[in-house]
Amino acid sequence: MPLTLAGKHVRLEPLTKAHAPALAAAAASGSRDTYEFTLVPEDEATAATYIDDALKLHAAGKALPFATVDAATGRVVGSTRYLNVEFWSWPAGSRFQRGEDVPDVVEIGSTWLAPSAQRTPINTEAKLLMLTHAFERWQVHAVSFKTDERNARSRRAIERLGARFDGVRRADMPGADGTVRNSAHYSIVAAEWPAVRARLDR
Repeated sequence: MPLTLAGKHVRLEPLTKAHAPALAAAAASGSRDTYEFTLVPEDEATAATYIDDALKLHAAGKALPFATVDAATGRVVGSTRYLNVEFWSWPAGSRFQRGEDVPDVVEIGSTWLAPSAQRTPINTEAKLLMLTHAFERWQVHAVSFKTDERNARSRRAIERLGARFDGVRRADMPGADGTVRNSAHYSIVAAEWPAVRARLDR
């Protein structure tokens, strides 16, 4: 189901093929030094492939991808998504049963921003919007995050959100640099959300 999340600084709108030129422009708008461990399009052709891959996951019910838009300028400045959307099977009569279209847990990831949008309120507010929807609308049991074990910048950003480090999964997935990646895993569980939200609001 298409979903738009909007705040004061950022709007997260459903990612479509029409976003390819704007995504390419955002990715090419400055130094790519911060993309060493992150899959980021290099041009319009790779942006189109990036979007196609995201939309295939969406069609399979496994992801909900967004274009990240600077609310002040209307300019696309990156992308993010819900992914690894899981619907658990509960025993009959369990109090945890929910509607078929409401996930039990999700991951927030595949996040990147143009250099000009990094270290601005855009990323923090985007995470706040996504976490709020996950915990307060879907009422998920947990939201997870993962990043390349070597990506110290990304790990610090996740930790600043208030997520707890769960450990490193070795040989977890292909790395953006063509290696076999170890991933650092983090999570926020439902009981921790009120404190995390208060921290992000501040």
